[in-house]
Amino acid sequence: MLNLTQSLKQIQKLSPQQIQLIKLLEIPTIQLEQRIKREIEENPVLEEGGGEDEDRDRQEEDFDQNRQNDDSYEEDYNENTKEIEDTEDYIQDNYQEDKLSGEYAPDDYYDDDETPNYRLSANNYSDDDDRKNEIPYTQAVSLHETLLSQLGLGVMNEREQLLAEYIIGNIDDDGYLRRDLESITDDIAFSANIETDEKELKKLLSIIQEFDPAGVGARDIQECLMIQVVRKYKSGLGDKNVLKTAYKILHDYFPEFTKKHYEKIIGKIDANEKTMKAAIEEITHLNPKPGSIYGNLLAKNSQHIIPDFILEDNEGELILHLNSKNVPELRLNKTYSDMIENMSKKTASQKEKETLLFVKQKLDSAKWFIEAIRQRQNTLMETMQAIITFQHEYFQEGDETKLKPMILKDIAEKTGFDISTISRVANSKYIQTHFGIFPLKFFFSEGMQTDTGEEVSTREIKKILKECIDKESKQRPLTDEKLAQILQQRGYQIARRTVAKYREQMNILVARLRKKL
Repeated sequence: MLNLTQSLKQIQKLSPQQIQLIKLLEIPTIQLEQRIKREIEENPVLEEGGGEDEDRDRQEEDFDQNRQNDDSYEEDYNENTKEIEDTEDYIQDNYQEDKLSGEYAPDDYYDDDETPNYRLSANNYSDDDDRKNEIPYTQAVSLHETLLSQLGLGVMNEREQLLAEYIIGNIDDDGYLRRDLESITDDIAFSANIETDEKELKKLLSIIQEFDPAGVGARDIQECLMIQVVRKYKSGLGDKNVLKTAYKILHDYFPEFTKKHYEKIIGKIDANEKTMKAAIEEITHLNPKPGSIYGNLLAKNSQHIIPDFILEDNEGELILHLNSKNVPELRLNKTYSDMIENMSKKTASQKEKETLLFVKQKLDSAKWFIEAIRQRQNTLMETMQAIITFQHEYFQEGDETKLKPMILKDIAEKTGFDISTISRVANSKYIQTHFGIFPLKFFFSEGMQTDTGEEVSTREIKKILKECIDKESKQRPLTDEKLAQILQQRGYQIARRTVAKYREQMNILVARLRKKL
């Protein structure tokens, strides 16, 4: 016998509209534009507002109205038409007479295939069109394409060409050959059925290492830097004594150099401190990743940040705008709305009912999407306005020391939104101010109290840390312990491990690696 029980449970479920709003909140402006275009393509009921059809209908209505109000329109129209016809007859008659008398019109000097360029192009741009700021884009050339093009300039037989191409194919995007020659030898034997050895491949690799960029084809960073020093020495660029010292450091004392044990190196190399300093300076200016100038470099440089908010300072008054320049306004297509209204008034067949159901679903989906866009805009504005109110002193002057400690919970309490909503708004969003463009996450930071009980932002502490490191002696850099003592003397009770954490967040090396001669 079955035991039937009744229980009451509270379950939270998100509606499709809420899920759609959450997804729209997360994306920045540039992705929102693409999302709207995709929705318009998928949903025929949705269309951009203020389109050409609406303007054309309004113009036709105005034209008809003016025509009805003007009693003499038909008479003027007939009279103007007659004048045009008489003018055309006159031109045609004179044109025929000119041809008979041997005089030709200018059009007779041009064949149909020799139409001048000025008649095929238009230069109808106004002075307001900002065409001078348009950026031409070029196609990036990869590192492997560059190496293969240089390979074709050398004198090689068919076998050497094939082996060299295989070596180039194993060079990574940084310009390194990270696979050992023995493994490449086995691969060539299996894939290309060519018997070779490490000696032959090493000879071909030495040829590839002479290609541009300097250092390409190296098997580790030590070899990469040595290749670049030798290239500069052979080309006569730089002081030869300095380059010889730099090569000796890389060849014999590379582990000590990486650990910046300069005193040990000076004691072993027969060079004065000036030459040693110049040699180390020469090494630090070499490129450890020669292949980085190719590949995705152009794509990275062509990426632009489009701010989601624009903040203007109007004589001390901060005015916030939502950047909706490229986001089209949406509306429902009136044709489908009228279709539903007409079909609902009459008895429909089964096929018509299916069509009606489909249109209703698309209509509801379009309404949800428009409402989600509206809610997204309102949520973004309320959240950003709360951030500006909280950090009002900073947004007026742009002084980083005026930033108050602020966490997601502070803005959630001001707006009444959930913390997760604030997090989605702050993610991947940017604001353009009168002192620069910043990500929204920049304004959020934890706080700590000073000796006087004042609560300050951790960003202010990081700024002080950076100033101390910038002013330190490069021969004796400040350790994390010493930096902690300096901050404690200024009233910031902070531990050494916290200093290390902040230093790592700012991508600053430890004292030993910041050391210079």
